Amino acid sequence: MAWTDAGSRPGGEVTVEDLIDDIGRGAAELTPGEPAALYAGVAELTASVDRLRRVARTARDAAADDNQGYGEPDAGPPELALPEAAFAALTETHRRAVLVLCYRMTGSYDDAEDLVRETFLRAWRARDTFRAGASVRTWLYRIATNACLDLLRRTARRPHDYEPLPAAVRGGGVPPARVTWLQPYPDDELLRAAAGDPVGPYSSLELPLLVALQHLPPRQRAALILRDVLGLSLGETAETLDLTPVSVDSALQRARPALRDLLPDGRTQEPAGAGAGLLTRYMAAAEASDPAALGALLADDVLLTAPPNPFWCRGRDAVLAFLQPSRDPASAAFPGHFRQLPARANGQPAAGSYLRRPGTNVHRAQSLDVLRVENGRIVEITSFEPHLFPAFGLPLRL
Repeated sequence: MAWTDAGSRPGGEVTVEDLIDDIGRGAAELTPGEPAALYAGVAELTASVDRLRRVARTARDAAADDNQGYGEPDAGPPELALPEAAFAALTETHRRAVLVLCYRMTGSYDDAEDLVRETFLRAWRARDTFRAGASVRTWLYRIATNACLDLLRRTARRPHDYEPLPAAVRGGGVPPARVTWLQPYPDDELLRAAAGDPVGPYSSLELPLLVALQHLPPRQRAALILRDVLGLSLGETAETLDLTPVSVDSALQRARPALRDLLPDGRTQEPAGAGAGLLTRYMAAAEASDPAALGALLADDVLLTAPPNPFWCRGRDAVLAFLQPSRDPASAAFPGHFRQLPARANGQPAAGSYLRRPGTNVHRAQSLDVLRVENGRIVEITSFEPHLFPAFGLPLRL
């Protein structure tokens, strides 16, 4: 393959043939033996098939784009001309890294996935601009960043505060920031995307940091992500944003203190794996509808939000009062019985909640609760709608 990428991870380049061979070997190794091993093998095979499906879709879109007259199959120098399938396999190598960049820029997993497809289509159209020997990943970062900026210009989304609610409903404190488009990001994707990337001061994907990023003007946000998270040089960042290095430096001088001011006071980043035991107790309390057990896990000033819904409440008593009717079988608002499955999102413990309504025998996906833990207590619960369960490896029904 003519394109090389000094920035790719070891063994990162793949071909369509590699993917097909991996799937063939995986299928051949499946045996109807021990159920857990069979399930793990099928799950791994499914992930490989999904990867090949994405490559095939990218190749199909590139071929369709050529047929619509946006580009010519042989555009660019001969050594850079790639068949659609080979180009698609190469870009798939960097899909997760590009996905995380787009997610940081937008705060939305759905938008990020759409932007990855847009990035690869733009890259196909602009393949003659790639310089031999340069980093494919950095080249894709530039295209993805500009796709994100285009989206942000079109949508003009801005965070705002939640509306005040009666104190009896929402507890104490001022309304928190409301980002209606906020969505969670699955940790298995995050860990694989982060492999080999620089670790900057804002490399975490914790929800408070993600919400704070959404407050920054788009170009300041992009400059900070490219420079302080992804480790691009000042010159590379300036080239990506079509700015001068002086302008980038000025944007960073404004973005860094603004971001620090937006982050919660006393915020600490828990080590990887923190909160696992607490998550187990949280799920047990939720399944047992035990308010006392749940209350013992919550910080005094715990915050509960449920994007994109307008409701919020702060404080242990307010959160328990809000949850109690939906957990009490004697309540007229009791919806049914809950089950929980563990997950991780944005570097934080999470629980997939399933509801079995009265008169039915199926638990259906209800919400994904992402927990922020500090000093052994839950300080924030962000409850998301369930349509992203498959991205977390969670079924939509039990």
